[in-house]
Amino acid sequence: MTDDRISGIALIAGSIASIITMSLHPTGHDLLTPGRFQDMERLAKAVHALALLSLPIFFFGAYGLSRRLKANSQLALAALVTYGFALVAVMNAAVCSGLIAPSVASRMLDANAVNGDLWRALFRFTGDMNQAFALVFVMAASCAIVFWSVAIFRSKVMPQWLARYGCVIAPVTMLAVGSGHIRLDVHGFGAIVLGQAIWFVGAGIGLCKAEAPIPDSPTPTSEVPVIP
Repeated sequence: MTDDRISGIALIAGSIASIITMSLHPTGHDLLTPGRFQDMERLAKAVHALALLSLPIFFFGAYGLSRRLKANSQLALAALVTYGFALVAVMNAAVCSGLIAPSVASRMLDANAVNGDLWRALFRFTGDMNQAFALVFVMAASCAIVFWSVAIFRSKVMPQWLARYGCVIAPVTMLAVGSGHIRLDVHGFGAIVLGQAIWFVGAGIGLCKAEAPIPDSPTPTSEVPVIP
């Protein structure tokens, strides 16, 4: 199995994990429903554990993609660095949403009337932190997709539809989020994750089908006649 194929499988696996995470992601209202709290708490921790597990897999695949596009080394490197920054942001968002928020919700449901107001404020603050980190992820990941897409367009070593799709979906996503037309709640963020997952699955398939790189041919050495 080639390195490109392994990287492609990593991108596809990470994309599937992200889609599963968002399709099963409970909302804040679900967590605050007393009769459903324990089930929703377990579900929240499970899907966010899957999301956190997928992040290094995603980065492994992203590294392979940038290596494949080494002909445009600066763009590919810029994409990899930007996407690594995005993954750090979404890791923090997942920790806030999947690990901190359920614990705060548990204390809020069990608290007395005085402390309940404090825990409600902390729950809202955790949600604000989650939204802030999610915003950083969306913008940085979209920039990375644009860089990769331009590198694909220039190098022509990957499907060109992927470059066109990336150059459209990423700016549209940034514009829609920046203008407030898409909110970064479970549904809005899930739609963005799906749009990006389509691009990464396409990139993964392209890597799996990529031809093996042609090894550099050795420079021929000319024999210098020895003058007696």
